[in-house]
Amino acid sequence: MVKYSTVKKKLKIEVDRATDNGLAHLTHYFQNNQNGVSQHYKEPASSYLTSLADELSLVEEPQMQLFLPMKFDVPFPPPTEYDFTFIDLFAGIGGFRIPMQENKGKCVFTSEYNFHAQRSYELNFGEVPFGDITKLNLDIVPPHDVLTAGFPCQPFSISGKMKGFEDTRGTLIYNVFQIIEMRQPKVVFLENVKHLIHHDGGKTLSIIIKDLENLGYIVSWKLLNASNFGVAQNRERIIIIGHKEKKFDFSKLKTKPKPVLKDILETEGNFEYLNEPYTIIEDHKVQESGLIFIGYRNKKIRVAGVRPGTENLSRVHKQPNRIYSTEGLHPALPSQESSGRFWIYHEGKVRKLTINECYRIMGFPDKFKKISNTAELYRQIGNSVCVPMIREITKQIKQQLL
Repeated sequence: MVKYSTVKKKLKIEVDRATDNGLAHLTHYFQNNQNGVSQHYKEPASSYLTSLADELSLVEEPQMQLFLPMKFDVPFPPPTEYDFTFIDLFAGIGGFRIPMQENKGKCVFTSEYNFHAQRSYELNFGEVPFGDITKLNLDIVPPHDVLTAGFPCQPFSISGKMKGFEDTRGTLIYNVFQIIEMRQPKVVFLENVKHLIHHDGGKTLSIIIKDLENLGYIVSWKLLNASNFGVAQNRERIIIIGHKEKKFDFSKLKTKPKPVLKDILETEGNFEYLNEPYTIIEDHKVQESGLIFIGYRNKKIRVAGVRPGTENLSRVHKQPNRIYSTEGLHPALPSQESSGRFWIYHEGKVRKLTINECYRIMGFPDKFKKISNTAELYRQIGNSVCVPMIREITKQIKQQLL
């Protein structure tokens, strides 16, 4: 049995050679050669391999079967036996895929726009995601049992007309609806930021639910916090579940006591300590969320519009100035910051979280391989989903709906 890393070396293939999704087709073919799904990728995969023939001294019409069966020597190989299939849309670095595979799910299609995330995904799963979903021929998406998507929430231009499915045209969720309409998966599993609930006065969420119902799904949704699933982070996300016959029961999700940040910190490392004046609040309190706002950087106080007695709070209105105690939770990791965002107070010192600590408070296993520069790694993890929360939801989807 040939190893995936050996094939990569022999073919000299890298993610940045995946012009026109050629490498995506090839790796999807390799991972689905025994389940019939490979036929969706065979022709373009063969064409891509043929295009390398001259450079690699391959036969004129290379036989891809020569590389099979293949052992995927990556941290998270596809399961050899599985109970259901799924597709991973807006896949990021694989926050959905890890728990789906743990619950014996087989991924048959992935799509991710960001080049750096594609590289990370291939390094950990042995599969290159297809690119921009808006430019793909969706016929290549094979039938599947579960559709997962942590879709970006672009503004909806609805103007109060509430035209249903037509209102989502021009947004990325519309491409998801196209796949749902075409393949009719048993389960639709969507994730998004808390703000989706209030976006455009609640109309955006109403449109999404209405369109799923029009596509034949019974829909339920709930706002969940990752801190209730063993993650030391206050991260609220809306989860939307659709099924053809049953309504998903969120009350059956098993939660855990809120952990504290200090339990997952590294004891050694190249820590970035705060080297400017700051203030620690003596009479700090534990917030209901589990956060402990314990101090702030001594930045210039904003005067205009500040009520008397609230100067300190006003000066730290922007989160990068705040300091949080490791005796509580960490705020939600953002995707907008490229150097980390929040400061933590631990053992009498103020520092930032390390990259490894960021991955831990998102629930990624330590064996997850990281690639790209530090700024890109901060963006990738901030854009991801909390693995333990997705794991528990997946477990209940399997028990209740599959």
